Amino acid sequence: MEQKDFEIEAKRIRPQLYRQALHYLNNSDDADDVAQEVLIKLWSIRRQLEEYRLVEALALVITKHLCFNRLRKVTYQMCDWSKENITDETTPEDVYITKEEAGRIEEMIKTLPDIQQATLRMKHIDGLEVAEIARIIGSSEVAVRTNLSRARKKMMNYFGINK
Repeated sequence: MEQKDFEIEAKRIRPQLYRQALHYLNNSDDADDVAQEVLIKLWSIRRQLEEYRLVEALALVITKHLCFNRLRKVTYQMCDWSKENITDETTPEDVYITKEEAGRIEEMIKTLPDIQQATLRMKHIDGLEVAEIARIIGSSEVAVRTNLSRARKKMMNYFGINK
């Protein structure tokens, strides 16, 4: 794709990319950043864009993935497993055990599929409701509940807790 063609296509699809990113992120600055990042990614593969029937569809998929990545990054930064509640009665052994358990939990969460990781973190770390999670990730509430259930089941199996 030539530069002129790319510029025309970018101007045409940018508002749609922005709207989709805003839908997921609820922040106009972040949505603008994502839309710009998508266009940069498309520019870097501009020679291959002619192979795609719908560049717009590719751009929307990239937008969705970048938004999910941002949501996961924000969720991870909000959850610092290394911090614990230390009181006067906390022993060094308690601190060590807490850190060790937190590390095991974090490692287990990393083995989950991306969507299960995201929904689990949004529900249990961010304290979001199922309806809000569904809106953020563009899914149904039933799908969110299913992903949460599967993630919890895998976590319980991993730690040997069978219901």
